[in-house]
Amino acid sequence: MSDRTQGQIVLEHVSKRFGSVVAVDAVNLTIPGGEFFSMLGPSGCGKTTTLRMIGGFEEPTSGRILLQGEDVTWVPPAKRNVNMVFQAYGLFPHMTVAENVAFGLRIKRVGRAETTARVADSLRIVRLEGLNERRPRQLSGGQQQRVALARALVNRPAALLLDEPLGALDLKLRRQMQLELKSIAAQTATTFVYVTHDQEEALTMSDRIAVMNEGVVEQVAEPRELYEHPGTAFVAGFIGISNLLALRVDERRAGVLEMRLGEGQRLLAPDPGGVGDAFQITVRPEKVKLSNGSVPDGCSLIAGTVSEVVYLGSMTQLIVQLATGELLTVHQLNDESGHAEARVGDQVRLQWRVDHSYVIGSGASPDTEPKA
Repeated sequence: MSDRTQGQIVLEHVSKRFGSVVAVDAVNLTIPGGEFFSMLGPSGCGKTTTLRMIGGFEEPTSGRILLQGEDVTWVPPAKRNVNMVFQAYGLFPHMTVAENVAFGLRIKRVGRAETTARVADSLRIVRLEGLNERRPRQLSGGQQQRVALARALVNRPAALLLDEPLGALDLKLRRQMQLELKSIAAQTATTFVYVTHDQEEALTMSDRIAVMNEGVVEQVAEPRELYEHPGTAFVAGFIGISNLLALRVDERRAGVLEMRLGEGQRLLAPDPGGVGDAFQITVRPEKVKLSNGSVPDGCSLIAGTVSEVVYLGSMTQLIVQLATGELLTVHQLNDESGHAEARVGDQVRLQWRVDHSYVIGSGASPDTEPKA
C-alpha cells in the first residue's frame, strides 16, 4: 500500500438525515494518511455525526466512505481499521492501566509476548511508563485520557477518531494535552480525525481544518489560511474574532478596491477581480492600529468613537463605533510600547494595511455616507 493511501479517508457526497432533519449534507472530504485533521463547528453542525459515520457507528443516508482505498460504507465498526476515543474515557475501574490498554488485543487473541510489548510501547508513546499497575481511580484526568489514547493506539489503527476528548479537562491541562496529542500523532504517523467546537484547540493541533455549519463544510484549509483568508462570513466570525465591513467600490486601481468616506477617510481592499460594486471585507482586530499621525496611501483610514474598553490581561479590547455606523473591534497589546490609552468616548482614527483586508463576498451596495 502506498504512503498516499495508508490511513487515507475519503468521503464522497456523504449525507445523513434523521427523519426530516438533514444532519450532514453532501460532504466531500479527502484526509491524507498521517494527517491531523480537525472538524470544527458549533453544536449541531454535523461534525460528530460525520465522525461517527467514518467510525461506522452511524450509517449514511447516501454517499460513500473509503478507508485506505476500500469502500467501508456498510462495514461494521469492529471490522474497520479505526479506533474511536470519546470524551468519556470508558476505562474499566477494576482493571490496571496495563490491563485496560491490553483489552482490545486480548479480544483479538494476540499472543502474550506481543501484547506485553505493544502495551509497553503504547504507554511509552503517551508517557505513562511505570504506571502499569495503577487503577484508573489512582490517575489524574489527564493520565486517564492518556490511557484511553494508549488503548486505542495499541491496536495500530489506520485512523484514530477523537470526539472532543479533552472537553472534561481544565484549561491548563487541556492546553498541555493539545501539544501531547500533536506529538503523539507525529510519532505514530497515524491519521487523526479530531472533532471540536474550540477554535483555539483546532488551530493549535491541526494540519488542516474543516469548518462545518448546519451540516455543510464551509471551508477546508490549513490553520493560517483559515484564519487569514476565511472563505465565508461564517468562517470569519467563527474562527477567532473578525470585523466584517461593507465596502462600496468608488474606484478600482492597481489591484485595489477603494471606498471613499470623505475627509481623507477610505476603506481599501485587494481587488478579487470579477464584477460587482459592493463587497464584504474582513479584518482581524490585531491588524487594526490607532493612528496618531500621517497615514500611508496604502492603508485604510476611518474615524470613530470608542464605545467600550475591556482589559484582557495581555491586551486591551476596544469597540469603536465607526463613521459608517458599523462597530469595529481593535486589540492593543499591553506591552508598554507607548501607544495612547484610549477611553470610552474618545474620538479615534483607525488604520490598517490594504493586504490586511480580505474580501469574502459581495453584497448589496452599501449606503454608508459619513455620519456626524
